[in-house]
Amino acid sequence: MAKETQAVEENKSIDPSSKIEAIKNLIFGDNIAAYNSEFEKVKKDIDSKKKELEDFIEDSRKELNLAIDNLSTDINIRITELEDQLTEKAEQLDANKVDKKTLGNLLISLGEKISQK
Repeated sequence: MAKETQAVEENKSIDPSSKIEAIKNLIFGDNIAAYNSEFEKVKKDIDSKKKELEDFIEDSRKELNLAIDNLSTDINIRITELEDQLTEKAEQLDANKVDKKTLGNLLISLGEKISQK
């Protein structure tokens, strides 16, 4: 009975992680090093792919921001050109328009000329 109690107490004092290590060694044996090596390779490959994707995303973000800036500048230039053209056309219309008084005088003059003939 004393030996059983001592064995139970020894099992309680053993670290749970060392129990897991012992079970892994029983199940996998010498292959555990090969598995760990493969897992490390896969982890490094995933990390490198993640880095590549992050770099690609950052490059794409920079290119998009540049394209947006260029487009914004182009739109602003075109809007300014359209505003200038609109102002010019409005000025031409003002220059070509005849006020009512002048038009009235011209029509009276025309009417007089017609009646004289």
